[in-house]
Amino acid sequence: MTTTATALKSHPVFNDSKAEAFAGRLLGALNNSALVLMTSIGHRTGLFDHLAEISPCTSGALAAEAGLAERYVREWLAVMVTSAVVDYEAATKTYHLPAEHAAFLTRASPSNMAVTSQFLGVTAGVEDEIIARFQDGKGLHYHHYGRFHDVMAEESNQNFSGALVQHVLPLVDGLIARLESGIDVVDVGCGGGGALLILAERFPKSRFLGVDRCADAFATAQDLARSKAFSNLTFRELDLSGLATLGSYDLVLAFDAVHDQKDPQGMLELVYRSLKKNGVFLMVDIGGSSHLEKNIDNPLGAFLYMMSCMHCTPISLGQDGAGLGTMWGVELANEMLGRAGFSDVQMSRLPHDIVNAYFVARP
Repeated sequence: MTTTATALKSHPVFNDSKAEAFAGRLLGALNNSALVLMTSIGHRTGLFDHLAEISPCTSGALAAEAGLAERYVREWLAVMVTSAVVDYEAATKTYHLPAEHAAFLTRASPSNMAVTSQFLGVTAGVEDEIIARFQDGKGLHYHHYGRFHDVMAEESNQNFSGALVQHVLPLVDGLIARLESGIDVVDVGCGGGGALLILAERFPKSRFLGVDRCADAFATAQDLARSKAFSNLTFRELDLSGLATLGSYDLVLAFDAVHDQKDPQGMLELVYRSLKKNGVFLMVDIGGSSHLEKNIDNPLGAFLYMMSCMHCTPISLGQDGAGLGTMWGVELANEMLGRAGFSDVQMSRLPHDIVNAYFVARP
């Protein structure tokens, strides 16, 4: 035991049981972080999908099915077995992914949490940069993050796009009928553009524009729109800061895009100025509280604050922005919407989404 640890243990109020419990918690955290990293690899390599299809199987059969090296697959499976994700039969050396686990790990499921696990690797890649930012207080830029746009697009497609028509659009009374008749729509901070692809195909009489400051974010969606000859969908690379207006729109969308802007308040005011008289703003953003003490019981509290520290805050600060962070909170969001001019704001939660809050705001 180190001198410091010995001194702490000799403290008159040192609680041995509490210390042992905390040490156990940290051991669990180390194992869980290993599981998250290997879950990302299992998703990216397709191992979960193949294992769900051919279970029970040997490591060799799984490697052959996935077209991967058996030695690495065997080590990956060992992590899954020791993490109680995959069942192992020692006598036959076979592995089985229970259907109850596959429901949260495979692409066939709308509840695939393996998608989100990829953020650990993406953010870990900027650890040295973040430590430097702790020292100088500056920010980072999207190019520091490697696969971020790809992972964010996949996450958004799963969270928003799949439920868009069935659950999200009905939050605005009469919106689906208006879209079917034909209205003008802009998605600010459109990212990967997956939601717009769905909307453009589902509502051919409406006109859709996606804007984002990073053209590489929506490049794949733009190519798909061209290949499908969508005449009602366009994308534009655009820095929203300092703009007077985007035009005149019936519907403005923002999916998890406001909190990491350079000027979130200015963006909300821009949206307000870009709406037609009877227009509506549908904003989806992180549904945490603005107050730390109210997020202690949030089941994803630590993860969301990690994303704030490692990505959303430095991205905003890198633009000399406000640095609101991921957990700016619904209280501040409502306050800022009101400050922007929205006098009618309704906030909803959806059963399928434990992360976000859904705001319908009208002038």
